[in-house]
Amino acid sequence: MLIHPQIDPIAIQLGPLKLHWYGLMYLFAFLSFIQLGKRQLKKTWWSNLNENILDDTFFYGAIGVILGGRLGYVLFYQPVYFLSNLDQVFAFWQGGMSFHGGFLGVLISLIFITKKHHVSWLKLTDFIAPLIPLGLGFGRIGNFINQELWGRPTDLAWGMIFPITDKIARHPSQLYQALFEGLFLFLILYLYSNKKRATGSISALFLIFYGLFRFLIEFTREPDSFLGLFYLNLSIGQWLTIPMIGIGIVMFFITKNKV
Repeated sequence: MLIHPQIDPIAIQLGPLKLHWYGLMYLFAFLSFIQLGKRQLKKTWWSNLNENILDDTFFYGAIGVILGGRLGYVLFYQPVYFLSNLDQVFAFWQGGMSFHGGFLGVLISLIFITKKHHVSWLKLTDFIAPLIPLGLGFGRIGNFINQELWGRPTDLAWGMIFPITDKIARHPSQLYQALFEGLFLFLILYLYSNKKRATGSISALFLIFYGLFRFLIEFTREPDSFLGLFYLNLSIGQWLTIPMIGIGIVMFFITKNKV
């Protein structure tokens, strides 16, 4: 078995100023989004998009991620608690974000951008889909450094002890997610988008493969103690990914021949 390296969560400290690894991972995510977006714009089939649209997508998308992620956590994971503690709903510093909420927040923010710049909503989701996975991967590395969202117990050779929780060897599920939802999903979408595709098909692949990877990896991830597992012994994360996979499959087959 392995033991978590117990990396100091503070990456850089200059006097009273502290830069945490988790914040640094957000910075890497934002930088990768912008740089990959600029590369995408050089492809002729994105000729109706430009850097102003990319900048707006980054700015309003970031707001959507933060607000949607927090409200998604409130609504999907602890609605009863927050109904009784409304003053805690926007206490971001206490932790608690939902990918699915952030995802919905981004989709909603894109409506404003499409109206402002008069571009197709699906065209824009196709454009940003390959820009997102690396950021997700960086976020999961941040979770690993912080020893949070650890996995279920395992006797596999790479089982890891997270000293912050107990002395049980567990799946390093954060690294599984960084690899599959981050690197592998990025490669699938980036390679697929290297030629002109039917509008909506790249977005469809994002829904299918993110949902599939998340669904499978959740079997190795320790469910939240205040939630446990739900019907059919599936986690709330798994139930939230099932509609993503279904919608993605339908979208892909509807759009695949409409280049």
